[in-house]
Amino acid sequence: MTQPATAPPARRHDKPGAGPEGVQRSWPWAAGIIGAGIPAGLLWWLLAPGGMNFLSGNAALASGTNSAGWLPRDLVLAGLFVFAGSLVAVLLSGRKDGGTRRLLVVSVAAGGAGAVLAWQTGVLAGLWLGQPEDTSANASVAFSLRSHTVLLLWPAAVAAGYFALRVISLLGKSRDPATEQGAGQGS
Repeated sequence: MTQPATAPPARRHDKPGAGPEGVQRSWPWAAGIIGAGIPAGLLWWLLAPGGMNFLSGNAALASGTNSAGWLPRDLVLAGLFVFAGSLVAVLLSGRKDGGTRRLLVVSVAAGGAGAVLAWQTGVLAGLWLGQPEDTSANASVAFSLRSHTVLLLWPAAVAAGYFALRVISLLGKSRDPATEQGAGQGS
């Protein structure tokens, strides 16, 4: 005789109208990723040509009128975004609940918002702390971003880094323990 199937327990929330507990725990995570855009933007202004130019130290690239500094300025921000996205992917894969698709989507979206915040923070730092520039010839003379596709690198690095770490993790788990024991005995 078969037993009747039991229904899963109903979800209960402490607050009326509150979402699931996992959604409530993902907001601090997303806020931390987005908030990381502020120091990333300040770091961009400190390191890049046209800002404080600490990375190259080349006085010729310090002014925004030198168009040779525009590409390195964008590349500094691109490097910061790839680093930040990779860091988020590593931290996400290390979480106990990091395997959820929802948290991955939240992380990618927060990475995009953090990238926009970093860009605007750097531009604002250039306006407030930088030297006044005559932008009548070209808007890129002021501390700015010429290639807006750089903004996609932070969320793309989160997604690609998480994917790579998951594949490596799954490949490590897929090894046959019997094959490893046989190989260990033969040595």
